[in-house]
Amino acid sequence: MASQLKLIADPGTTGLTVHIAGDLDYDTCGELVDFVAGHLDTAPDVGDVRLNFRGLTHIDSSGLAALLAVRRRTAAAGALLHLDERPATLDRMLDLTNTLGHLTAPLDGVPGTGTG
Repeated sequence: MASQLKLIADPGTTGLTVHIAGDLDYDTCGELVDFVAGHLDTAPDVGDVRLNFRGLTHIDSSGLAALLAVRRRTAAAGALLHLDERPATLDRMLDLTNTLGHLTAPLDGVPGTGTG
């Protein structure tokens, strides 16, 4: 059975929030990257991109790779990435891989202020 991922954009005046529900894995990781990239391409002045993981049910290493790709895209666009409402499984993965600080680092490279 194929993984399911639901992405809903909630564009704000100075930012973009993406609500993520379902599995972020090998079958769906490209959807997230393409979704965020598409929004950044159409709204280049986005200051903050917030990924809301309230509905996340599963993430694997491909999902983590997608988050790293999203980080590259947001940094290139001059936007700060936030990872909101992270479930324990995502926090555990970010802790084990020591990637939270990198994903949410401000554009000047000082870790810790983009975890919002």
